[in-house]
Amino acid sequence: METVSEPPESIKDVMAKDITAPGPVTSADVARLAGVSRATVSFVLNDTQAHRVSAATRARVLDAARQLGYVPHAAARSLRAGRSNLVLMPASVSAIGRLVSNWVDDLHSELDRHGYTAVLHAGRFPDAVTAARAWAELRPAAVLAVDGDSFAAQAVDLLHRAGVRGVLVFAAQPVAGAHTVTFDHSHIGAVAAEHLVARGRRRIGVVMPQERGLDAFARPRLAGAEGVAARHMATVTAVDLAYTRESATELAKRWPSLDLDAVFAYNDEYAVLLMRALQEEGIAVPDDVAVVGSDDLVPSALEQPSLTTVRLDLPSAALIADTLHELIERGTAPAFDGVEALLVHRQSS
Repeated sequence: METVSEPPESIKDVMAKDITAPGPVTSADVARLAGVSRATVSFVLNDTQAHRVSAATRARVLDAARQLGYVPHAAARSLRAGRSNLVLMPASVSAIGRLVSNWVDDLHSELDRHGYTAVLHAGRFPDAVTAARAWAELRPAAVLAVDGDSFAAQAVDLLHRAGVRGVLVFAAQPVAGAHTVTFDHSHIGAVAAEHLVARGRRRIGVVMPQERGLDAFARPRLAGAEGVAARHMATVTAVDLAYTRESATELAKRWPSLDLDAVFAYNDEYAVLLMRALQEEGIAVPDDVAVVGSDDLVPSALEQPSLTTVRLDLPSAALIADTLHELIERGTAPAFDGVEALLVHRQSS
């Protein structure tokens, strides 16, 4: 039943009352302008299905909110509901590269389909438990961690105790208490190194990106390549490279002194950067140096020579969004295949 508190006021009257004491527009202001109770405003703006509000009143409330520029208080709404609609993602996902960045863009749309809002959290923390404590303060509905190898069971337990219903991590090994999607970065390095060894290369460089946030992914890839080299009488040398033309040029100039005949360049972006720098120094690809990237980005096939790469078959954004929704609503969700790493052989190797 709708309750009209008093005759509607004009927006001029409502705003005039705030001139002496400016502050945020509240639901009370919306109610006053629309001429309804605050409860009715809450029913309309929260789209509460249990309370019937006429189309005319709904339109009046929405128009008043639009005129006043009213924005609902997410924290207060979460407190009433017992949870938020946020899916928190540690900002490491934005650092991995274009492949995952594009996948995250799709994930935003898929989560929106379920009524969730994805937010990136860019805090820096000394350990997983400290990070989990900071995330829990926001009371998200779920946490999605692409860098799940650093997760600990204690961190997952802390999140669950704080009311976080869904914890989904990409990790090489199962994380206790979390829904784990297998993503073993060492396998990416191993696939690249196996290919290079099969092509007769024995002195392999592995690019270690210098950008913040990538070390957690680069080190397992290096370890995977080292494991392959140890079995085939080959050597692996870590080479530092920042994602700048200057850094690539400097590395290319000293390449002859490194005595390397191949390089796994972390991903396609670093591979193309380094490959062009090597060519500018008169170092032929693949005759002098075989180059392998990762991610199979579209432009990589258009390079001269076309870039050999490791393709990563990620679970679809729709599947991840559906799984998070299942975890939030039911606390459990079916398992599915993790990330596969497949070699795409082209001219650069």
